[in-house]
Amino acid sequence: MEKTEELARKIAQLVQDGKGADTVLINVSELNSWTDYFVIATVNSSAHWQGIFRQVNEFAKENGLETRQSNKKLPSGDDWNLIDLGTIVVHLMSKEARTFYDLEKLWKAGKILEIDSQGE
Repeated sequence: MEKTEELARKIAQLVQDGKGADTVLINVSELNSWTDYFVIATVNSSAHWQGIFRQVNEFAKENGLETRQSNKKLPSGDDWNLIDLGTIVVHLMSKEARTFYDLEKLWKAGKILEIDSQGE
């Protein structure tokens, strides 16, 4: 398995294990030039987002991924938080934001990958 895909799968599993609801991993490498994978999940609070962010950030450091940016997409609150790891972008969204922006539909030409619940 390609290293980037393997890392993306592990991050998706980490988010899912952190109770990120409806976690999805999408390969978007053939659709754009700025990233290869999206991890999308629903979170239920700021504290929930922060806990997942800490886990993803720690994993990224341990695996040589640079956190390029982590910010709130929407200035009004915790609706959509983004963790940019270069080749992997993690989207942590409230249920309302996820429904409204519907990234899975927007990037439907991408390939949805299965998240291995057993790990590797």
